Amino acid sequence: MIKFILFISIYLSTSVLLSQKGDTLFISSIYKEALTKGESYENLRKLCKDIGNRLSGSAAAQMAVEWGKNTMINYGFDSVYLQKIMVPHWDRGTTERAWIQVEKEQISLNILALGGSVSTNGLMNGDVIEFASLNELKKATAAQVQGKIVFINQHMADEEINTFKAYGGCSSIRLKGAIEAGKLGAKAVLIRSLGLAIDDHPHTGVMSYDSSVKKIPAAALSTQDADFLSLKLKSNKLKITLEMNCKTLEDEPSYNVIAEMRGNKSHKEIITFGGHLDSWDTGEGAHDDGAGVVHCMEALRILKKLNYSPQHTLRVVLFMNEENGNMGGKGYANFSSARGEKQIAALESDRGGFAPRGFSCDGNPNQVKFLETLASFFKPYELHVFEKGYGGVDIGPLKNQFPGIPLFGFVPDSQRYFDFHHTPNDVFENVNKRELELGAAAISSFIYLLDQNL
Repeated sequence: MIKFILFISIYLSTSVLLSQKGDTLFISSIYKEALTKGESYENLRKLCKDIGNRLSGSAAAQMAVEWGKNTMINYGFDSVYLQKIMVPHWDRGTTERAWIQVEKEQISLNILALGGSVSTNGLMNGDVIEFASLNELKKATAAQVQGKIVFINQHMADEEINTFKAYGGCSSIRLKGAIEAGKLGAKAVLIRSLGLAIDDHPHTGVMSYDSSVKKIPAAALSTQDADFLSLKLKSNKLKITLEMNCKTLEDEPSYNVIAEMRGNKSHKEIITFGGHLDSWDTGEGAHDDGAGVVHCMEALRILKKLNYSPQHTLRVVLFMNEENGNMGGKGYANFSSARGEKQIAALESDRGGFAPRGFSCDGNPNQVKFLETLASFFKPYELHVFEKGYGGVDIGPLKNQFPGIPLFGFVPDSQRYFDFHHTPNDVFENVNKRELELGAAAISSFIYLLDQNL
């Protein structure tokens, strides 16, 4: 009996070692395919250059849907289909203009209307009043603000090592600036762009209104012009002139694009992974989130190319409307639940195409501990972040429909992301080919390990 138990113990230990060795070899083959025969960079070029920016409700967004569908059909996945959703349709209109006059000289400022803003209804001008933060604005009186154009000059925190934390620390100026300024009778609000670099590229992004507060125009100034305006206000009482022709149209039909490799053991148990197909209407949406889209398409392509037979159904979703409504994420969660599926894990790539650093987990302690056990597989590839954290906007609604599901986020290097985020500078040329391919390989490897171990 003792000999039998010893034999079983040795057998099981040997089996685990052989399994780990097999996983290591397979992951090596994933990286080799991505780095020597990868298609992610060319796919990103097509998405950015042949289609361009892809705001929900636009013709370009529909082009992107067709491109995603046709590309994944050509890869020969088990199924490729569209899931219909309704999305908001906001249109920027003609190019925004803003200027100040200093000593008889007109000086233009670089601005972008915030997504969802109302127009100025022609030229608008007014005295500028500056606040260093949203909290400072909240402490102001109506007498100070009434009839003026509010300028919120709140900086992202340079001292934060993780730039997403710096972003989170001041994103409320974009989301709530128009509400707080409107409460005090402001004519319009300008915010400092949410970026660390000092440059001429303003950052757009979604903003919000409150039904109980009059809607006022809202725009972002480039960081360089924010510094310039702040400096001039120290010695001058300034008026600013604005023109924005943006408008909100009726909701439009659109689609999530879905592709699958069916599980050979549990085909109704789903591992979802994806990025968002829409982008803001400036630049080309290369890092946000063209990179995430092609990461995940490439991850599934590689697994198919290597003749991998998944245990669970592996499903790529190219979500529509993450930027200004998340109707794709919400619609997908409801769609999956209505079909009686079991979502066992989800991953999102929506932090750019930079060099991989690891993965985060929005889950319980055991799920985070499981993530930590995967770290050794990625050590040869210089990934080191395996910790509790954020999943993603698109996959977030799955937690409501599938309580207990672990959500994972792909974590690339964050230092340069907000140089491009929501700006005209977010173009294909600013994505590094090798870094993009390394990200696709990391995600493909991670999905493989999830499938093997869940």
